[in-house]
Amino acid sequence: MEQLKRVVNARNLLLLVSLYFLVELLIYFFTGAGGPLKLATRLVPVSLIVYILKAYKDNELYPRLSRRANQIIAAVYVIAALIPLVYLEREYTNLFLFRAGAYNTTDVIVGTILFLLVMEISRKAHTVLFIVNLVLIAYTLWGAYIPIDFFWHPGASLERIITSSTVELATGVYGKYPQMGLTLIAAFLLLASIGDGFGTQESLLKVVTGYAGRRKHHIPQTALISSLVVGMVSGSGAANTAVTGTVTIPLMKRYGIPAAFAGAVETAASMGGLIMPPLMAAAAFMMADFLGVTYWDVVVRGFSVGFIYYAVVAFAVYLIALRHIEPGDVQQPPVPFYDKLKTGVFLSCILLLVIFMGVMDLSPMRAALYAAAVLLALMIALELYYKYGIRHPDFAQHRLTGQLAKALESFADLASYIVILMMVLGIMIGLFTVTGFILRMGQLMLQLGEWHVAAIIAMAWLFGWLAGTGLPPTATYIIVAVIIVPPMTRFGINPWVAHFFAFLISVWGELTPPTSLTAAVASSISGASFMRTAYEALKICSPMFVMSFSFFVRQDLLTSPGWPQIYESLVVGVACLALTFTTFGRFSKERWADVAGRGALLVLSLVAMFYPAQSIAALAAAVALVLLIKGVFNFRIIAPPAAQPVKPAV
Repeated sequence: MEQLKRVVNARNLLLLVSLYFLVELLIYFFTGAGGPLKLATRLVPVSLIVYILKAYKDNELYPRLSRRANQIIAAVYVIAALIPLVYLEREYTNLFLFRAGAYNTTDVIVGTILFLLVMEISRKAHTVLFIVNLVLIAYTLWGAYIPIDFFWHPGASLERIITSSTVELATGVYGKYPQMGLTLIAAFLLLASIGDGFGTQESLLKVVTGYAGRRKHHIPQTALISSLVVGMVSGSGAANTAVTGTVTIPLMKRYGIPAAFAGAVETAASMGGLIMPPLMAAAAFMMADFLGVTYWDVVVRGFSVGFIYYAVVAFAVYLIALRHIEPGDVQQPPVPFYDKLKTGVFLSCILLLVIFMGVMDLSPMRAALYAAAVLLALMIALELYYKYGIRHPDFAQHRLTGQLAKALESFADLASYIVILMMVLGIMIGLFTVTGFILRMGQLMLQLGEWHVAAIIAMAWLFGWLAGTGLPPTATYIIVAVIIVPPMTRFGINPWVAHFFAFLISVWGELTPPTSLTAAVASSISGASFMRTAYEALKICSPMFVMSFSFFVRQDLLTSPGWPQIYESLVVGVACLALTFTTFGRFSKERWADVAGRGALLVLSLVAMFYPAQSIAALAAAVALVLLIKGVFNFRIIAPPAAQPVKPAV
């Protein structure tokens, strides 16, 4: 019995379910058997089971209850998830072809079980989305009693809500959003999970700290570089901060950066993980679907925006370092060669992914699979060589099966999280559709646009910002793209501009207090107050906010890949750097000279971003660049010396 208990435990069950999850995905990736909808009917319930087993294993299911009570609840939830899996395996054809729109009692019962389970898991995993969906359910049921004309609708039955969210298949928990999570997004998550399983993130941090951290002024840049690389495959600001911040934030504090600034630098750097391709917080895949273009078309434009963002953050971090860290070298411990190899292999596979898509013209899913296969093969070869070839002492305790199991568990965890998020969003968008809210919102936007185009842009930003303060960036982008972007494009705004504007709004919402999860993680590591950390991060990222509005004028940055895009990127990039200097730099110790210099930079940067004539904008950017170089030279001289201690921020 004891041997049986050691074998049949939560971790082994989780690994078994994760293995099934991966095998089903690989079969689909290489054969396409059944299509994405059939795949969703099989793996949506499995995603729920993965979440349940992991929460039970980590004692996060219901921590206040006893272990025995959690066992019973977990077993009930797993059975509840298996019911729709088995039922849809049997009734898929009947539901899809013969009973569509005319569901029997059993269909409704199975749909209700799945609906309640998804709602409960969303309550634990995505509390804000759960509350929004509860409000939408009430609105859908009792919309006929609302006295305001804009929100009034005839109402719908509870059965209609449940069937449209579950057994209707085309929408809700089996709709296109979960399908996207299980196909394109899951393929890209393989890279991140393999890297996690073999410890590439830890190796990356050692390499970045070992080389970029050799000069004191460069210490804060370690956060930027490590977050850039990790964020390219994680696509999550909070996850980025949790991984890299535990190393970079204490390092920055040790060399004189105040706690709030250290947390803010890591927050701003990690937010780049939401902007930088290939994942772009999963928005790249959704944007390609909304626009009807290839994924590579989105990535090409995303890199342009991402590079501007990281250049701005790097410059802000440099100015902050000048104010708080004295010049000098730092003795760093030597970086083991195998850590350099791991980092090189990981970065090479990311580059290989880009080559597969951009040069060899492979589909994104196949490119991600091939890059992941190369990464896995090289990591296994590296482990075997160091453990058995040269018998390196640091590898004596490594177990290849353990690393593969960690990679498998990491993949299932990441993929199930995305799929559950997409399921919850599927329910939300379905309820918006049933109530007719999307159509009414579109009509309102068009009426605003008839008054002035600035009104429709302001309304779009306000709606996205309010949604983003409580929702994850992926959720915010999808909601804005479904509700707000269509009326913007009907009014004549370029679809690329509208979608990237919506995307940056969603990222900005993640930075905004009081719900910035990334800032919360960073402040918990730094020991500074959450609000101060979020405020300083907002200052660092403020050029991104201004840049999002410049898309409407400097449209070639998004609409014309090639030299026009590069030209506009340089103009907007210089303008954003100038804005950063007006926030963190100083021209002179004399107040009047400093105000005049920074004021001139502010005006020039705004002209470069928003003046319609390209020649005038380019001239403003050129003058701003000259002033900026002069300002940096001045600031290097007048920045406070480190001999004057800086009080830690609270």
